[in-house]
Amino acid sequence: MAAIEIVRESDLRELLPLMRGYCDFYSVSPADDDLLAMARALIADPEREGFQVIGRDGDSNHAMGFATVFWSWETSSASRIGVMNDLFVLPVARGSGLADALIGACADRVREGGGTALTWVTARDNERAQRVYDRVGGRREERWLTYSLDL
Repeated sequence: MAAIEIVRESDLRELLPLMRGYCDFYSVSPADDDLLAMARALIADPEREGFQVIGRDGDSNHAMGFATVFWSWETSSASRIGVMNDLFVLPVARGSGLADALIGACADRVREGGGTALTWVTARDNERAQRVYDRVGGRREERWLTYSLDL
């Protein structure tokens, strides 16, 4: 059974390799200092910025995955929402239920923070993740296309 906890400063040594694994999966390479600065901003102000959760193996207590949620607002529902920007589980722990547990912990925390929804996006070709999201009851949104503008 996995243990899911809110990330604290003492977790950053174990969180960083997970964040790096997530970045490697998407072929991006922000600096470690920038990743740590983001994590510290979330630790410092979880009520306004967001939060990260870390999942540990129940037997070994090793960090095996993490998720990051940022707070936002949705005008169409006039409500606060959590946007799960990151979800990553080490290959050795995939299929263990850890991803489901991380999503569940994020949903619980968003609910406790007054949020009305947890939203996320994934790559169109990330079929394994899509199976997880379908399994946990995520609703695939077909009416929106996601665009970004690099600044």
